[in-house]
Amino acid sequence: MRIRRQDCGSAYIGELAKGCEHCMEGSKMVLFVTGRCDTGCFYCPVSFERKGRDVVYANERKVSKREEIIEEAESIGATGSGITGGDPLMKMDRTVEMIRMLKEHFGPEHHIHLYTSTVDPEKVSALIEAGLDEIRFHPPVSKWKEMDGSGMEEIVKMDIDVGFEVPALPDHEEDLSALLDYAVKIGVKFVNLNELEFSESNWDMMSTHDYEVRDEISAAVLDSEEVAIRMMKSHPEISIHFCSSTFKDGVQLRKRLIRRAERVAKEYDVVTEDGTLLKGLIYSDDLNEAAEILRTEYDVPDVLMFIDSERNRMEIAPWIVEEIAEELPFKCYIAEEYPTDDRLEVERTPLN
Repeated sequence: MRIRRQDCGSAYIGELAKGCEHCMEGSKMVLFVTGRCDTGCFYCPVSFERKGRDVVYANERKVSKREEIIEEAESIGATGSGITGGDPLMKMDRTVEMIRMLKEHFGPEHHIHLYTSTVDPEKVSALIEAGLDEIRFHPPVSKWKEMDGSGMEEIVKMDIDVGFEVPALPDHEEDLSALLDYAVKIGVKFVNLNELEFSESNWDMMSTHDYEVRDEISAAVLDSEEVAIRMMKSHPEISIHFCSSTFKDGVQLRKRLIRRAERVAKEYDVVTEDGTLLKGLIYSDDLNEAAEILRTEYDVPDVLMFIDSERNRMEIAPWIVEEIAEELPFKCYIAEEYPTDDRLEVERTPLN
């Protein structure tokens, strides 16, 4: 079976999982339902802010209300959601409630997939009843050669798309091959192999497992991609998707940011090709007076400026402030921000 290449180094054979299709369009909301997990994978990249903590995030936004989750999904025009953690099955009532809420609000066509390391047919049946469309199992490495009798045989017969999603570990190629053999044997629909990458929370694995970084500008681990490609060649009977570390940022996140930016941008914002927002900033001791000067002396319409009282600044169209900054008695800047709820600033350039 021919290996098909994608942007940023990803590749696949067979068919892509439905959840991956939504991911690639940037139209999937990532719903992190809890940081609790008792599997203890040494390579877990979940951040310190989330790992082990019972918190909920919709994309990058920490949420506490149903309305905030719906608002975040609508802000990117979500066509699907990926429920993740931690392990969502450790908070079954919450996870079932989230699935039902999303289906009720967006309709049955809103695709929902879920990641878990818990193989429990009874719990999976409850998730299916709630409306789950696809489930991806992430068994610990110690189980990759011992999946017989785990309950997966029963789950693959259920009315849901079933797959495995694990990292391509350079030092566990034999174990990974055994897991794929098992997937083929019982009829698992797909396998996703993620490029292993280091993060602040799993950095110690680099020394304990003698891993090396692939290059100076990447968080990817050397030889992870090569292992994944060998798995594709040795297991052509099953659909396999290799998701590179750069694909996550270069395609999935970028497209999601663009979708959000296009929906949240004000009339005075400029959406960049990376999905960030460019805006002009003006600082003054009296912002109302500054606004009046801009109206009367420079004919700036109200729709192209906004007083942000929380941040004690004025936001203004960048193309306007660039032209008049040298004439103004106020500090002026061009700022680049993410369109996310926290509006993280990427860069700021002074104009005068």
